[in-house]
Amino acid sequence: MDGLGAFEGVEDDRAGSHPGVRHIAVVGDVYRFTMHAGDRDRAGDRQRQEVKGMRAPSGGPQLVLGHGETWWLSYRMRIPRGLAATTGFTHVFQTKAPGKGTLPMVVMSLRLRRGVALIELKVGGELVGETGLDPLYERWVDVDLEMRLAENGWVRWRIHDDARAVIDVERSGVDTWLPDQVRPKWGIYRSLRKGPLPDCHLEIRDLRAYQWTR
Repeated sequence: MDGLGAFEGVEDDRAGSHPGVRHIAVVGDVYRFTMHAGDRDRAGDRQRQEVKGMRAPSGGPQLVLGHGETWWLSYRMRIPRGLAATTGFTHVFQTKAPGKGTLPMVVMSLRLRRGVALIELKVGGELVGETGLDPLYERWVDVDLEMRLAENGWVRWRIHDDARAVIDVERSGVDTWLPDQVRPKWGIYRSLRKGPLPDCHLEIRDLRAYQWTR
C-alpha cells in the first residue's frame, strides 16, 4: 500500500474551511475520509473531501485512462450510518476530466428517494442501477466497476456482500468518455442545499485497477 501517494492528488479541505485538521488519512490499510459538519468546499453550499486519479505502485507514473480503453476498478468500501443518503447529491465515487468546470460522467451516490435510502450508479445522468443502502451500512462490501471509455461505451457495476451479489447491472450504449482523459475520484462530495448535515466518514481499502480487453 502506497498511502496517499497511490493517488494523483488529494483534495483535503481545499477551501481551507477547517485549518489544521486532516480529513483524508491512511489508518492501517484503510483510506478514511472524514467530513465535519462545518467543512465547506469552495462553493459554500457543498462539502468535498476526495482523492483523484491513480498512480502505478511504488511511486510509479500516473495511470491515464484513455479513449477506447476498458478499465476495471475494484475496491472494498464501508459506509457508516452517519454518512446518510440525501435528497440532494451525496457522491462517493465519480469520474471527471482534469480541469475546472467539468461535469462528472460516472457517479455513484447515496440517494434518499421517497423515504428509501439507496446507493445508485448514474452515467451521464442516466440511472444504471440502484439497491437498498440499509443492509450495507457498517459492512465491508466489494465494489467492482468496469467501464469502456467511449461515446458509445458500456459499464458494469457490481456490489458483493461476502459471497452474496447485492447488485450486478450492465448498460451499453452510454457515454463514458470525458476528453481528454478520465480521472476517477473517491471520497465524500455532498450538497448542503437541503440543510446542514452531521459529521460522518467513509472508508475504502484494497483498491485495484486493471486495463483489459473484452
